Parts: sequence; C-alpha cells; structure tokens
Amino acid sequence: MNETAGTPQSQPPVLQSALRGLGCKCPRCGKGKLYAGFLTLAPSCDRCGLDYAFIDTGDGPAIFIIMLAGAIVVACALIVEVKYQPPYWLHAVLWLPLILATTLLPLRSMKSLLIALQFHHKAAPGRLVDRAK
Repeated sequence: MNETAGTPQSQPPVLQSALRGLGCKCPRCGKGKLYAGFLTLAPSCDRCGLDYAFIDTGDGPAIFIIMLAGAIVVACALIVEVKYQPPYWLHAVLWLPLILATTLLPLRSMKSLLIALQFHHKAAPGRLVDRAK
C-alpha cells in the first residue's frame, strides 16, 4: 500500500487548510505560528517542525489585495465625488486612510492563505516535459 497517500489527519480538506491560512497558522498542523514579524516568515513551525523553506508566494497576495482595494476605494471615491463634489483635500483625508486600511490589514492573512493553499495542493515549480520521440 502507498504510504504517501493522504489520510484525513495528514491531508485536511481545502476548507480547513484555508481557515488555517486565514488564521496565520502552520499549514500542516494548524497550531504553530507562520510569521516571525508582520510579513516575515518564521524559519519553521514551532509545533510540528515543518520547514517553511518551500514557501514562495511571490507577488500573488499583493496583487489580489491591490485589485480588491482599488475597486473598493475607486468606487467609493466616485460615488462621493458625483454625489457631494467635495474639495480635493477632503478626498485625500477620506481615501488615504481607506487605502492604507484596505491594503495593509488583509495582506498578512492573504499571504498565509496562499501559503496554506500552496501546501495543500503540493504546488511546485513548473517542469519541462521532454516530448521528443
């Protein structure tokens, strides 16, 4: 029998992996801390010892956050501009804090969510397939 086949304990469902990611916990055990700083990853899990060297989210979390935050802030700014026509300084006072809140607050959770899904699906770098016959 294949010993690497996933069991319910070793391979949690996608929802549980996503919840571990949103909670910024270890993608394998769900108990250890994922971060040593705000966005700095710990070298390994302090509970199960999983080495975090495999993690490479790249710019994925930032792109998702930028797109979502941009849509929210631009929609709100357009509605306020059309409805109330406030001066430019009021736009700056309103939208700069909203931009910071909608980009920085969810960034940590989004990064750990992508890490958890990467671990769940055993993502690896692409490999070329030799199709020569």
